Amino acid sequence: MININNLNFGYSKHKPLFKNMSMRLSNGHIYGLLGKNGAGKSSLLKNLAGLVYAQSGTLDVMGFNPAKRQPALLEQICFIPEEFYLPSVKIDAYLKANAPFYKNFDHSYFTDLIKEFDIPVEQKLINMSYGQKKKVIIAFGLATQAKLVIMDEPTNGLDIPSKAQFRKIMASAMTDERCIIISTHQVRDLDNLIDTVIMLDENDVALKASVEEITAKLTFKKVKEIDDSIIYAEASLSGYNAVMPNYHQEESKLDMELLFNAILAEKIKFKPLFS
Repeated sequence: MININNLNFGYSKHKPLFKNMSMRLSNGHIYGLLGKNGAGKSSLLKNLAGLVYAQSGTLDVMGFNPAKRQPALLEQICFIPEEFYLPSVKIDAYLKANAPFYKNFDHSYFTDLIKEFDIPVEQKLINMSYGQKKKVIIAFGLATQAKLVIMDEPTNGLDIPSKAQFRKIMASAMTDERCIIISTHQVRDLDNLIDTVIMLDENDVALKASVEEITAKLTFKKVKEIDDSIIYAEASLSGYNAVMPNYHQEESKLDMELLFNAILAEKIKFKPLFS
């Protein structure tokens, strides 16, 4: 689906965001893209969508160079940005203007999603709350039936019930032909949704591993005391939340927030485990 090879990108020649970044993403997966502020998450997504252009290296999305903005590729990409504008029209007018750009747009599915999200269809988009607007563009994006779905901070502005709806809808929207990439700071919103973690740090990919691989190689558990087997730990009310090598093939649930902080703090210790 996506091949990135030695990608170099930055908004200034003197301050690169990515240095010789290489990565391969496949269809049939939901990727969680993590990184601290300024790591380049949004910029990577914009590169994939052909909204910004790399200085060097190659980027192949479904056999196309996204920088060329070819219609055959664009109709297969749904990009839901963090910041967006919706016009002063009702949903029907918005669909009439935008749905024709996607030959596989599913109007029935869009209607079902709008009902699921409880969106007031008679209200103009501009008068909706931020959370309602976000749900409209999520529904539109999924209804395009695009093979590549890119979401930048999709749960921002959603209340707790809406976040649960989002996870349910995204899980059901996944198909073997689709590749979904979700970038977020709110890592707990991706619990039980993504199957692969990508983490950016220091101009490159600090981690790319499936949830299955991570939990096979690492154990996440609560401990009373810290010993030399622990790679990283955070104090909690009852002791410590710890990450350690999974020497005894124990089963544990991935704690993405703990993993995120652990990789940032102890990247050198984790690198041999996932090289």
